[in-house]
Amino acid sequence: MRDTLAPRMQNFRDRCVELGMPLTHQRLVIYEALASTDEHPTPEAVFERVRKKIPSISLATVYKNIRSFADAGLLREVSLLHESLRLDANLADHHHLVCERCKSVTDLPHDALAPVRMKINPPDRFQVHRFNVEVLGLCARCAATDS
Repeated sequence: MRDTLAPRMQNFRDRCVELGMPLTHQRLVIYEALASTDEHPTPEAVFERVRKKIPSISLATVYKNIRSFADAGLLREVSLLHESLRLDANLADHHHLVCERCKSVTDLPHDALAPVRMKINPPDRFQVHRFNVEVLGLCARCAATDS
């Protein structure tokens, strides 16, 4: 993870400067909590991580900054099976393996799948920007409990 944290944080800093978004201590700590993991945390999990470094921070502040980051294209929101919001600071093209039991999420490299294409034109002139594939199944830990 160390090899991806530095580039993610540098991208964050550069993008904040480009957008004129103030680069505050709170924002740096919140984004680092996101960028330092590939676990796709919930906003509440990010709050718990950030609170260890900034005990006075509120959940509302974390949510507000997460919304700003998403609006600025600094992270992606991953909504799994209409469960709670999950966050992803990995902005490289990729897909997800989702455990239907424990809801864990694992990144799947973009090139691990054959190119995804639509066989028909989207209805009502819908404009496709990208494909996001969620492969549903059981993670190794959950599958082992079935044996």
